[in-house]
Amino acid sequence: MLYENYNFWGMHLVWWFAWGFLLFWIFLTPYNIPGQRTKNESPLEILKRRFASGQITQDQYLEYKSTLDKN
Repeated sequence: MLYENYNFWGMHLVWWFAWGFLLFWIFLTPYNIPGQRTKNESPLEILKRRFASGQITQDQYLEYKSTLDKN
């Protein structure tokens, strides 16, 4: 019979693999998947990063920062 000794023709093993894959996918996937678990930077953080990398001067930084503080 199909259900003899609760074996179900190996379906228990298939379900263990399915649950293992599901748990791996939920908890162990990288955090940088587009659209998932990403932190959005504020405009001020972007401005600080650009100033630190040398993309903008100190005068530009202060001007942009004062503009952001007004809003």
